[in-house]
Formats: sequence, C-alpha cells, structure tokens
Amino acid sequence: MKVNQISIFVENKKGRLAEVTRILGAAGVNIRALFLADTSDFGVLRLIVNNSDLAQEVLRRNGITVSKTEVVAVAVPDHPSGLYSVLEPLQQRGVNVEYMYAFVEHYGDSAIVIFRFDNSDEAIRVLTENGIAVLPGEKIYGI
Repeated sequence: MKVNQISIFVENKKGRLAEVTRILGAAGVNIRALFLADTSDFGVLRLIVNNSDLAQEVLRRNGITVSKTEVVAVAVPDHPSGLYSVLEPLQQRGVNVEYMYAFVEHYGDSAIVIFRFDNSDEAIRVLTENGIAVLPGEKIYGI
C-alpha cells in the first residue's frame, strides 16, 4: 500500500530543473505528482513517476543525486474538512506527518494527497481502520 517516490537533489541554479525533466522525458518517464522545496543553494524535487527504477537509473547516469523513499497515497474527501477527517485519527494515534503534497488527479469524489509519515505502517493501519482509502502504487503510477 506504499508508493515509491524519488527525491532529486538539484543545485538552485538556472536550467537545472529543466535538465532533470528533459532527462526523464527522454527516457519515457512520466511525472504524476511533484513537490519542490528549495534553499538558497539547492532544492529537493520529490516526484511520483510511472517508473521509479528507470528514473533513478537515468538520473544517476547523468550525474544527478537521487534516492527512493516510500510514501502513502491517500484519497482525501474533496470538501471542507476533508483533510481534517484524514489527519484527525492520525493525530489521535500520535502519527506525525513529515510532509505532504497534492496529486494532479482526482480519485472519484476525492483528491489524492501524498504523505510522508514518521511511521508509514502505523499510518496505513490507522487510516484503513478509519475507513480512509489508501491507494496502492500500481493505481497511482497508472493514473
């Protein structure tokens, strides 16, 4: 029930992001969701792609630092308090959200949000116990 995310460490300079996306595109890697955080010197580009193994391979071949992390894709009700209905049971059980970002597609009546938790297995258990849909990687990669 976990999703593979790649994290790419990029220098904060002109053209670097374009270079990463050019490399991925040339290899046929499709970006499904992304999050970019930056500092004055570097950025961390987090991506959900259709083929994380291929993405890692082509980026490393081009001298780009990349790592793979497991995250959780959650169907969040797309209405006021929808996100709260997901976060509240996690907060009650002491599961911390390290970061999150939205996906580019909907899942039925829900938005898809990518979460990084301090304890993904516990988060998945709490979410499923509370009737919250956790989406498998196979579903996410193919959207």
